[in-house]
Formats: sequence, C-alpha cells, structure tokens
Amino acid sequence: MRFDLLILDLDGTLIDSKLDLALAVNATRTNTGMDPMAHEIIYSYVGNGAPMLIQRSLGPSATEQQAEEGLLFFYQYYRDHMLDNTYLYPGVREGLDRLLEGGSRLAVLTNKPVRFSGEIIDRLDLGTHFERIYGGNSFDTKKPDPYGLNLLVSELDTPKDRALMVGDSWVDTLTARNAGITSCGVTYGLQPETFEEHPPDILVDHFDAVVAAVLEAPTLA
Repeated sequence: MRFDLLILDLDGTLIDSKLDLALAVNATRTNTGMDPMAHEIIYSYVGNGAPMLIQRSLGPSATEQQAEEGLLFFYQYYRDHMLDNTYLYPGVREGLDRLLEGGSRLAVLTNKPVRFSGEIIDRLDLGTHFERIYGGNSFDTKKPDPYGLNLLVSELDTPKDRALMVGDSWVDTLTARNAGITSCGVTYGLQPETFEEHPPDILVDHFDAVVAAVLEAPTLA
C-alpha cells in the first residue's frame, strides 16, 4: 500500500447530501421570514460547518439573535430530514470494503457536527468501517486548522507520510497541507473549482481512483 491511514471528509466526498442541506437552509430562511435561496448558492457555502453555513445563508442583514435562532432551527430541521435525499456516491461502499480488505485504516474528519455525522454514517451502514469519526464541534477549531488531522495521525499511530486526506474542496487540501500530509481531491463533490487555488497532491474523478491511489504502488518513470 502507498498509504496505511485514509482520513476522509464526509459531505461531497462520501455522501451526496447537498439537496438535504439546501432544503434545511431554505426552511431556516423561510422560518426567519426570508425568501428561499437558489440551491447552487447554498452548495457553495457548505464545508465550513453549520454555524458558518447559516450565517452566510441568512446574509449580513440578519441580526445576531436571528442567526442564533436560525442555527437552532436548522439543527432541528436537518436532524429530522438529513437522510431524505442523501446517499453514498457511486463506488464508495465497495471502495471502503476494498480498502479494509487491503489492510487500510479509515477515519472521518468533517466540519459537520459530529452527532449528525455519526448518525448518518451509522444509518448508511458504514459505522463499522471507521476507527474514528470527528466533526466540526469535536474540537475548538475546525478544518483547515490541522489539529484534528494531527490528532488522528497520532491516535492511530501512523507516520505522516503514510496518511492520506481525501476531500472535495480547498478546506481539505489546505488542512492536509497545514498538517504536512498528502491530499487527494475528488472532482465529483461540492466545490471542485476551489482546487484551483489550493490544488491537491492527487486529483481523482471517482472513488475507485481513491482506492487505487491507496492500494496500488505508483508507476515509476
């Protein structure tokens, strides 16, 4: 194997959750007295955690009280509807099985609240695949701060040159760079255009290619 430990983002990497997130955001806007927002705009706000998602979605005119109440409403609504339209990306389940069979160790590091992350993973029957699941409220800081990534490498006793961080946006590639870990970007997720500013070490179009990047030795020139 090229890597022993695979650390994965959740939204946009393992699961396509964008529609449920957009519907929850627009329910929050409606509850606050605002008109719905275009889904594509909401998708561009995903990746920095729920508080930032709601803050950006309500806009600068929202008061601090509206933002706080909006976040609480969002949490309640999303908890009840977070798997209405959410599913695994093609090849993810089979790929994770192959990685485990090949001896890889797996963990999730996401900016999504850890309670929601763990429940989604369990309800999609992937709970036994991961040794650790850390979310945006697991620590005092979120990605791209490298704290969570460094902690996972330490807890799972893996040299940094044997670890790979996989994600769908600049947040993940910058997190990996800040931790001194190899990054892999997936183009099928929510924000592949952000790789232009923070390019990953490895860029793939399908989860099968993530598996290959981990299990197959690089081709020598």
